[in-house]
Amino acid sequence: QVQLVESGGGVVQTGGSLRLSCAASGRTFSRYTVAWFRQAPGKEREFVAARSWSEGSTSYGDSAKGRFTISRDNAKNTVYLQMNDLKPEDTAVYYCAVRLGPITVVTTRYNYWGQGTQVTVSS
Repeated sequence: QVQLVESGGGVVQTGGSLRLSCAASGRTFSRYTVAWFRQAPGKEREFVAARSWSEGSTSYGDSAKGRFTISRDNAKNTVYLQMNDLKPEDTAVYYCAVRLGPITVVTTRYNYWGQGTQVTVSS
């Protein structure tokens, strides 16, 4: 069993930055792929970024490329999502998720999810 807790969301102006954190307990991330998804009101959950823990490979959704960076802290068993140059369309609830296996953008392939953290970008 893995428990995930996201934090770091908030309200920021257009062009600002936020860093989201996803802390895991129960098991370490050492064999998992960790991903960030987001969901805006009335929209489907969208893949943002993912990192394969063992290989260190990363993948980004189109909306995140060039602006967001996913990273990890082994000692803290935590994954981060650094978000720069935020735009109003980035407003959503951001979720952390993990799975045993390679990176995928398919939400149903992820076994554990956090509760989400709200990000609001004002214009």
